[in-house]
Amino acid sequence: MNINQLAKEVHDNAVAHGWWDKPPVLPEALCLIHAELSAALREYQDGAPLIYGTCALAAEDCKFSGVCDRVGRPRGGRGIDGPCKPEGIAVELADVILRTLDLMAALGVDVDAVVMAKHKYNLAAQEVEDRRRGNA
Repeated sequence: MNINQLAKEVHDNAVAHGWWDKPPVLPEALCLIHAELSAALREYQDGAPLIYGTCALAAEDCKFSGVCDRVGRPRGGRGIDGPCKPEGIAVELADVILRTLDLMAALGVDVDAVVMAKHKYNLAAQEVEDRRRGNA
């Protein structure tokens, strides 16, 4: 799956869950992305690990089962069956990526092309800066 395919899947899921019933204006969408960054900062300030919580219903289904404290026990054993929710700094940063992909897909952006163009620019700009500083 490439980034455009992931962005489409993320956006389709957001649409299915009602996030785009009334399309947000750009400032509102950007604030939602910023809110996820703020949530990551809160996790950091609270001393949270990168990943914790309930990552899967069964440890064998979760690559993070070694660091999650409630694998296989949704909501501490009380609550509903179904997919469990991972928490932590890395998870909030993943939300930033997902909300960004959702927005870019909604705007019709070729995410693959934009990300690669910006990455290539950054690589070239770093080479120029290294030469300027005499580090090349």
